[in-house]
Amino acid sequence: MGRQLRPLGAVIALTSSALLLGACGGDVDSGQPAATNASTGSANEGSPTAAVSTASSGPTAPPASAPQARKAKSRVKVLHTIAHGIQVPWGIAELPSGRVLVGSRDNGRIYRLDVKARTRTPVGTVTASVSNVDVGGEAGLLGLAVSPRFSTDHRVYVYYSTHRDNRIGWMTYRGGRLGQPHLILTGIPHGVHHNGGRIAFGPDGMLYAGTGETMVPSLAQKKSSLGGKVLRMTPSGKPAPGNPFGTLVYTYGHRNVEGLAFDPHGRLWASEFGDHTADELNLIRAGHNYGWPATQGKTSNPKYTSPVAQWGTSVDSPSGIAYANGAIWMAALKGERLWRIPLHGTKAGKPRAFLVGRYGRLRSVLALGPHRLLVTTSNRDGRATARRGDDRVLLLKVR
Repeated sequence: MGRQLRPLGAVIALTSSALLLGACGGDVDSGQPAATNASTGSANEGSPTAAVSTASSGPTAPPASAPQARKAKSRVKVLHTIAHGIQVPWGIAELPSGRVLVGSRDNGRIYRLDVKARTRTPVGTVTASVSNVDVGGEAGLLGLAVSPRFSTDHRVYVYYSTHRDNRIGWMTYRGGRLGQPHLILTGIPHGVHHNGGRIAFGPDGMLYAGTGETMVPSLAQKKSSLGGKVLRMTPSGKPAPGNPFGTLVYTYGHRNVEGLAFDPHGRLWASEFGDHTADELNLIRAGHNYGWPATQGKTSNPKYTSPVAQWGTSVDSPSGIAYANGAIWMAALKGERLWRIPLHGTKAGKPRAFLVGRYGRLRSVLALGPHRLLVTTSNRDGRATARRGDDRVLLLKVR
């Protein structure tokens, strides 16, 4: 049986206000407090901004009855650029050796990064992967995950798009090279937008996948569809034991899930794109309905599960997330920032924004222990003007 995740508990009360926020210079960023705002934004991964905005909005501090955020001031320091010139680095996963695999969304290439030496080595290409960036799309080579049994099975799992669907497969990694994928799941809905794509192994040894509803909102509520869901499967692609409906579906009612992360207690957290009103951080609970398209953001309808935190889409458009040092770290695309959301059990404290506007759109986050993160930029994805050296993989020191 898979681990059953703990109840959500009370949801943070959110209010709307405005807070002036400046972009920080230098390598050390002490962060900016958040404020809520249900402002308009892109319905997909966010449109480019002409300049760094000085207005920021996001969750307010929790109510007095909720645990408060740590008093110690959080800091982020950019240590190095580990790699540059990658075409939309999307999937990212750490090997047992400490080296890191990163995939290029639009050309299907996978690289091995040596974080200490700051070197990049090509190790394979998913030749069946098909990007649709030429029509402003979000498909291609998406998530990567390393098998928890890598020492014996040498498998790296990939989520990628073809012309007609999204798929999950595994590739054998031997001798510094990756083979071609052995498919375990096909038929995940595919569209120009909202292809989901994040995959992660849980502490139960099962593989979790976040999918999108491909701009067909009704798919999110159809339990027979793989679109707009969090899926849970065995490493061979079968429904995991204990799944709530006896199928691959673990939760439903999602719009587009591009971020998955487990905390030390085995709780699964997911980021989700809203539609112009509220982007979300959700605590994933087996069998729950997260409301799309009937609702987004906090809801009083008992049929649906509310997010733990929400943002106006102009300051977020969330993609990858990671857990480190007591918090979820969330990359924002349109918001061009890195959010730190402290966790107190099943509740969230007061988020803070870092790196606001400094590196453009941020896509993926990988924790390398409690105080180091890898963060990728996404300025060559058709939604922004690329900067010199884009796209990058950055090494951050955090607290």
